[in-house]
This record gives sequence, C-alpha cells and structure tokens, in this order.
Amino acid sequence: MIQSHATISIEELVNVLEPLIRRVVREELAEAIEKKPDIFYIEPDTPLYEDMLEIRERKRENDIELYSHKEVWNE
Repeated sequence: MIQSHATISIEELVNVLEPLIRRVVREELAEAIEKKPDIFYIEPDTPLYEDMLEIRERKRENDIELYSHKEVWNE
C-alpha cells in the first residue's frame, strides 16, 4: 500500500475551506428559513448559536471586521 501525504499552509487551508464553509452555512440558513419562514430561531447549544454569541461579543469589543455582501457571497 502506497501512502501519500500533502502539506499545505494554514493560509492555503483557509483559502480552500472558507468558500466551502460559507456555502454550507448559506445553504443551512436558507433551509432553516424555508422550514419556518415566519420565525427564525437558532437553538441554544448548537455550533451556529455559539458562533453568533462569539460574533456578538467580538462586536461589543470592536474586534470584528464585517465584509460586504459581494465579498461574502462572491456576487
């Protein structure tokens, strides 16, 4: 059996993962909104809820950089 290993930098990894993560989050949010269009509620103790709390805290500390719609969705 031949094993192959590849080494990439953190920056390269981020460049590969970021578009994928953005797409997955966008699809999940779209699905959640379709299921309950009148109410958008994120369950506590979920990764997305925890991320939103972290973002809120970072905003309070002025430690956040916001991106434009075009930068986020490549539209």
